[in-house]
Amino acid sequence: MINFRETDPEFSERFEHFIYDTVPNEPGQQLDPVTRHMVILAALLGCQGTDMFWEVIPDAIRAGVTPVIIKEIVYQAVDYLGIGRVLPFLDITTEAFEQMNIKHPLPGQATTTMEDRLEKGIKVQAEIFGDRMLEAWKTGHINRWLAENCFGDYYTRRGLDLKQRELITFCFLAAQGGCEPQLTSHAKGNMNLGNDRELLMKVVSQCLPYIGYPRSLNAISCIEKAAELARK
Repeated sequence: MINFRETDPEFSERFEHFIYDTVPNEPGQQLDPVTRHMVILAALLGCQGTDMFWEVIPDAIRAGVTPVIIKEIVYQAVDYLGIGRVLPFLDITTEAFEQMNIKHPLPGQATTTMEDRLEKGIKVQAEIFGDRMLEAWKTGHINRWLAENCFGDYYTRRGLDLKQRELITFCFLAAQGGCEPQLTSHAKGNMNLGNDRELLMKVVSQCLPYIGYPRSLNAISCIEKAAELARK
């Protein structure tokens, strides 16, 4: 990457102060290092920040994020961003790991088979969104795919727990924009699992330098809508 300290010193001064000092250290908005780097990686996937993703991977590893966690974040992004937008990140991650002498393939994390992925996916959906999801898969083939592929193939994997998976999903949706109905739904899903309003606000705060103010403000509005729904 270009050395902005040399080419754009005024920009670099203010940008680095904000992203590396102000945001991580804002009182009441701090996250533990692993969670912070996880949500930033997910947000960078969502906003297509490939160059910055390269930069953050080594920082994430140093902060305690395991290679398995990073790969699981990339894998799960496929269902929310599509392979057309995720493939460059899979290539980046693989190449970055090779440069860091992290060998492939990583240990397998699947817990479902081709035969039970639908059944287990439905259970995960219900755990996050309530018993109404036990029958939702029957309403059309897209909802069946959602249950067996998105939840059965990915949410059931090891490497991340269910709360972490729902948290990174929130970041995928917030960062790409234009998904506010789904973002509100997943904000509520996070709250159902114990990722409360305060945590989600911290996540938005830590992702803001990477996704910008408009999408961050939209995410905050979705959190407030979800919190209102949770109170009813």
